[in-house]
Amino acid sequence: MRFSINIPNFGDFADPRNVATVAAAAEQAGWDGLFVWDHVLHRQHQGRPFGDPWMLLTAAALATSRIRLGTLLTPVPRYRPQQLARQVATLDHLSGGRVIFAAGLGGPIEDEYRSFGDAAEPRVLAERLDEGLELLRRFWSGEPVDHHGPHYEARDVTLLPATVQRPGPPVWIGGFWPHRAPMRRAARWDGAAPLFATARHGRVPDVADVREVVDYVRRQRTVGADRPFEFVLGGATPPDRAKAMDMIGPLRDAGATWWDERQLQTGPDLDRLTPVLRRIEAGPPVV
Repeated sequence: MRFSINIPNFGDFADPRNVATVAAAAEQAGWDGLFVWDHVLHRQHQGRPFGDPWMLLTAAALATSRIRLGTLLTPVPRYRPQQLARQVATLDHLSGGRVIFAAGLGGPIEDEYRSFGDAAEPRVLAERLDEGLELLRRFWSGEPVDHHGPHYEARDVTLLPATVQRPGPPVWIGGFWPHRAPMRRAARWDGAAPLFATARHGRVPDVADVREVVDYVRRQRTVGADRPFEFVLGGATPPDRAKAMDMIGPLRDAGATWWDERQLQTGPDLDRLTPVLRRIEAGPPVV
């Protein structure tokens, strides 16, 4: 099992220097990854400064040499695929092939899309997500791309350099369980990062729910079932490693391969540097 730190891209973590500090501390303490949120507007947290996640991850890449880096997650329909492909490929080169790309619809949809006059119908966003993901993988290849789809177009386009990782960075898909569609999408890619209606951000999910989603995704993996696949769960655990493993161990046994350490979304420490550093320095449950 691998262990990552999860931080928002606002508050103290809007400053790339603070994110670099977090990344270096995580690597020193034996964590395996750092993931940041990807929001341009989240009215629940308005009044705070927000940072661009790709700039924040650039600072993290320059401060580290080992840990994996990425967003958790990027709302692909909010981007132009060519712009996003460039950002991810650049970070993959800068980090020496350490990027993990997590994707989904994002949210809150009203804040992130409708506030800027963009389409906000879930069906349309889901179509753009699927088409955008396929385009990203083709752009990352460094090969010529011709694409004429319902939402995007590319006319004899070659984007260089290709990503260091081939055919591209691992792609994880997020979504709320028990909604089935996001997990069917995840089964076509490299990992599933479910949130749970019964365990919102920072809450440790129930083992029975985890078994259910793991079994469902495994049944959906009819193509490429021999490829490595990650089940990414998260929540807030105590610094005491034995107590943390008492919480995480049953989830690992149910199929989880990554544990993503997260502050409670409703807690006062969500976007503050000092409490996050204290948790990082205590180390992951297993090193």
